[in-house]
Amino acid sequence: MGETHVTKENSLREEIVAFGRSMFERGLTAGSSGNISARVDDGWLLTPTNACLGRLDPARLAKLDREGRHVSGDAPSKEAFLHRSMYEERSGAGAIVHLHSTHSAAVSCMDGLDPADCLPPLTAYYVMKIGRLPLIPYHRPGDPALGPAIRGLAGKHSAVLLANHGPVVSGTTLEAAVYATEELEETAKLFLLLRGVPTRHLDRAQIAELKAAFKLDI
Repeated sequence: MGETHVTKENSLREEIVAFGRSMFERGLTAGSSGNISARVDDGWLLTPTNACLGRLDPARLAKLDREGRHVSGDAPSKEAFLHRSMYEERSGAGAIVHLHSTHSAAVSCMDGLDPADCLPPLTAYYVMKIGRLPLIPYHRPGDPALGPAIRGLAGKHSAVLLANHGPVVSGTTLEAAVYATEELEETAKLFLLLRGVPTRHLDRAQIAELKAAFKLDI
């Protein structure tokens, strides 16, 4: 690996640690839940299994090759296949964040959600960063069948919501994936706060205007 590639990878390792700590300290993840990955030139980095996102060590992040084989670092998260499935379908994805964040997880437990789009278009920022959020039926944690389930939707959606579990969100960069995850959590919070209250959603014309203005593919 060339010096430039090493420098780039080391920088990305530090970035994963910094974003992990930030999300943990703000209560977006708890204990050893959640995982973060990011592409590098010869594969991708992933937070280790049973690791707290608030106490990551950049040198101990798991590294996997392009086929998802563990090549160095601590053992990868047992949910590595979620990330691999998303990467395989989204060639432009540079990073993926999977959290059990409180409000998003709460929505994932609700009955009667639209499986094609779990959250309404409450704000322009949600539409711009997430678009539509499909629901993946419940699977036990670590169930390999989740991989094909995600793969079936990831080509058309940058984020999915795992029933009774939490969101999986991709972005072109790690920063973009984190910000999109945070926007999803804030929208889930708004959705729960507004239950039972007459609510105005963005209409089709407003969403079409956003798509045109920001060249959204949603």
